[in-house]
Amino acid sequence: MVMAGILGLVARDLDISVPAAGQMVTVFALSYAVLAPVLATAAARWPRRRLLLTALTVFTVANALSALAPDYPALLATRVLAAAGAALYTPTANAVATTLVPPERRGRALATVLGGMTVATALGVPLGTYLGRTDWRLTMWLVVALGAAAFLGLTLLLRDLPAPAAAPALRARLAPLRNRRVLVAAATTLVFFLALNVVYIYLGTAVRPATGGDAGRLSLVMLVSGVASVAGNWLGGRAVDRFGVRAVLLAGGSAAAAAFLALPWASATMTGALLYAGVAPLAGWAVAVALPHHLASIEPSSAPLLISLNSSALYLGVAAAGGVGSLALTVLGTHWFPLVSTVLALVAVSLGAVSTRRRADGGGADGPVGGTLIATSSGTAAAPARTAGSPHGAA
Repeated sequence: MVMAGILGLVARDLDISVPAAGQMVTVFALSYAVLAPVLATAAARWPRRRLLLTALTVFTVANALSALAPDYPALLATRVLAAAGAALYTPTANAVATTLVPPERRGRALATVLGGMTVATALGVPLGTYLGRTDWRLTMWLVVALGAAAFLGLTLLLRDLPAPAAAPALRARLAPLRNRRVLVAAATTLVFFLALNVVYIYLGTAVRPATGGDAGRLSLVMLVSGVASVAGNWLGGRAVDRFGVRAVLLAGGSAAAAAFLALPWASATMTGALLYAGVAPLAGWAVAVALPHHLASIEPSSAPLLISLNSSALYLGVAAAGGVGSLALTVLGTHWFPLVSTVLALVAVSLGAVSTRRRADGGGADGPVGGTLIATSSGTAAAPARTAGSPHGAA
């Protein structure tokens, strides 16, 4: 996330254009998307604690190499390496988090891991931009320090978690991808994050009528958006545990779509812009917690792979948002381009409604307890048992 605030400095230092510097973000996102399921399969037999520590080492070293990169090609190569560390770490952290808590708290566990991304949005971008205002390499050293702190925390606090007792072959691990519900759920994640980021990337343009181009006003809008993202993540985890995935996905997605629809009118005043900045991220990041929870619950025995697939879909959505947003600006103009996000959000809600609906065979939709992944201490997941009379099956 910190790259967004230092692109100009990187461009000047390495004698490249700002759009070329922006490819660091695209390269990272695409590498993450491609590598997450591949690395999840390759490291399936590793003990979880060792896997997390190895991933953090790769990530931290790669960012140190980014800080030391002498030229543009070397910098891009280090971003691919950093993406590999992140792609190995985050899906594993999501899967491990669900093994450390009882079933009724797994939404909150996922929200805790995803909270890193929302805090990065709220604090990482302004902090990284401020620190790197004279030298972008200082921002990269900040990321290195955070990676080292996370490594130390895991070393001291996380108990050892053994590898899964049986690590299936690649063909068996990829079998869930033939499940239509899995593909629809992954598509839901991709389309929803595309909708969320088309507006977020160009939020300064969208709210310009309210801010008048004033940096202070825009900073206030971005601050409210960041705080709302953190709040949405926190509330989303609790809402998933209490009301179930389907309710959060449909209600939150619909609220986000309504906020995107209202933005062309809300952006006319500062009050309207601040209301948008509070509502859209709040609803959007609540949905972000529901998405991996739902995808993993479709086939709990393949939860690690499915969570990595969710991460891939998320980053593909982020990677595509810049181009889609640029096209929307060109076609619809600076005032109406948020309507593209409205349509995309409604498509995501429709896909989510399809993938979470009650199954024809009598299994329940994703509910507060039923349909959650039941993970063992080994880091694998087993399907929840259906008790007599229970309305919730293994969704």
